Amino acid sequence: MSPQQFIQQRLAQRQHKGNYRQLKTENNLIDFSSNDYLGFARSVDLKELVNQELLNHPHHFNGSTGSRLLKGNTAYAEELESYIAQYHNTEAALLFNSGYDANLGLLSSLPQRGDTVIHDELAHASIIDGIRLSYANRYSFKHNNLNELETKLKQAKGNCYIVVESVYSMDGDIAPLTELCILASQYNAALVVDEAHAIGVFGKGLVDKLNLQEEIFARIITYGKAMGCHGAAILGSKKLSDYLINFARSFIYTTASPFHQLATIKMAYKLLNSASEHINNLQANITHFNAQMGTHAAAYSSAIKTIIVNGNLRTKRAAAHLQNTGLDVRPILSPTVAVGTERLRICLHSYNTPAQIDALVNALKYLDNNE
Repeated sequence: MSPQQFIQQRLAQRQHKGNYRQLKTENNLIDFSSNDYLGFARSVDLKELVNQELLNHPHHFNGSTGSRLLKGNTAYAEELESYIAQYHNTEAALLFNSGYDANLGLLSSLPQRGDTVIHDELAHASIIDGIRLSYANRYSFKHNNLNELETKLKQAKGNCYIVVESVYSMDGDIAPLTELCILASQYNAALVVDEAHAIGVFGKGLVDKLNLQEEIFARIITYGKAMGCHGAAILGSKKLSDYLINFARSFIYTTASPFHQLATIKMAYKLLNSASEHINNLQANITHFNAQMGTHAAAYSSAIKTIIVNGNLRTKRAAAHLQNTGLDVRPILSPTVAVGTERLRICLHSYNTPAQIDALVNALKYLDNNE
């Protein structure tokens, strides 16, 4: 079979299963699908802050010109990392070009052959990909199931790492971080927490909200969601940061972030410091949605809501119906999620109005009654 025949066969299989992926351009529908939880990505205030920061540094380059270990490092980047570390009450922060790069770099370089990494079964693809590249022993435990995690911890060999998300991207539920810290300490394991969907939604993140900074080995903070820009940082000890500079391939062998990206991250933090109104609006919308839906699936305090439909074709039809009524809700299909758990993934935002949420709830109830 030639490469072209292989490609055609695999694409045909995807089309047959109803999970063929296609790019779609932006639309004018009411946004219930983006990760722009606080509206920073569309914020005129953030844009003006960034523009002023660029004017304050008129000699900045358009590009970074190389990796940070060659020509791409700047005093601005290092000062930003110091600020991020101080903001999140940790010893050091190291910037990566994306959340995917951060998870890949950390988890492919730190665990070694003979070590053990145990991750929640619903952990993000970037977490799983990073662990696979490490050659460490990889085990998963049932979602948020501490008993199964403890069973796996008792079997762990070498250095042991537990990897979870504080808020899960496909279900919107929350990890039991306090209990995870206790287990990690009991079994001398290092706990890694991805805060991608918690930063902004819960202020500085759930680790900070629960005052667990000292208990967490490493945190991943990403900027492409509530922070409205792009990039990521790994938070931890100075030794961890030094280690990643020396061994994380997704840090070493890539062109550094350009000045504009760094400036946007810095200004997003500045905006977050005064974003209590945005956060309060978001939390009010979450409470309103939960009250209107009145179901266990809607009861989580995160901005992500999930409606399980079951089946790729049925889920795509449900999403198409919502989009036809002016609501931008997207289907999440297998294999992104397990077969039988295909769902509508709904994201709430600070800029959604109560009337828009009511329209969404009514449309969801209509779907439920007409299945």
